[in-house]
Amino acid sequence: MTDVTVRAAELLKDHRASIDRLDAILVNTLAERFAHTRAVGALKAKNGLPAADPVREAQQIERLERLAREADLDPEFAKQFLTFIIAEVIQHHKHHQS
Repeated sequence: MTDVTVRAAELLKDHRASIDRLDAILVNTLAERFAHTRAVGALKAKNGLPAADPVREAQQIERLERLAREADLDPEFAKQFLTFIIAEVIQHHKHHQS
């Protein structure tokens, strides 16, 4: 291997280690978020509130799009990501209501 190839392999290894660390952070953050949304679902069910809150959802999507732009991340990707999460949360809320 040449010095350039060795250096590239080292950089690749470092980037992959960072990606692995960030993936773990994402999973743990999502787990924490879903713990809160489960509590919200139980609270909504107990109090006869609807599973979905379109106004809140729209606000959250708008907020995440803004944060994405500030972070130089594709806002459409952020919107799709949050939309997926919201759909999953609503399903959890509906499960609490049944």
